[in-house]
Amino acid sequence: MAIEYRKLTEQELEIFIDMRINQLREEGAKEDIDLKPALRDYYNRHMADGTFVSWLAFDEDKIIGTSGISFVEKPPYFGCPSGKMGLLSSMFTSKQYRRQGIAKELLTRVVNEAREYGCGTVQITASDMGVLLYSDFGFVKNGNFMQYKI
Repeated sequence: MAIEYRKLTEQELEIFIDMRINQLREEGAKEDIDLKPALRDYYNRHMADGTFVSWLAFDEDKIIGTSGISFVEKPPYFGCPSGKMGLLSSMFTSKQYRRQGIAKELLTRVVNEAREYGCGTVQITASDMGVLLYSDFGFVKNGNFMQYKI
């Protein structure tokens, strides 16, 4: 089995969206709306302006792993003087392909995208399954993260 890695294009977008929704379900998200239109709008806009990049893992023509990074900017601070941040999302590997280094390769590729974009930091809200991957990669928990839902 030779895994091939390619950037997400419009051609794979519908499959990518389906995989994102399946990932959210697997993580226990409550489905109370049809999320597809909002995801389609988000990815179309941000892929077009370069503020969202995704790498995919393929086994022949089948997508078996996904990754994504959104680039945002906030006022510079000492921990991130550029103010540019990468927000990871859509880190997912199909069950039968897990523990083979695919997620690590996808993570490496999106972190490199963040570096090239000029980001000073990369963040993720990790699922329980993903914590070990991110810790081994060098991510450090930030106990100050808080969220207010509007």
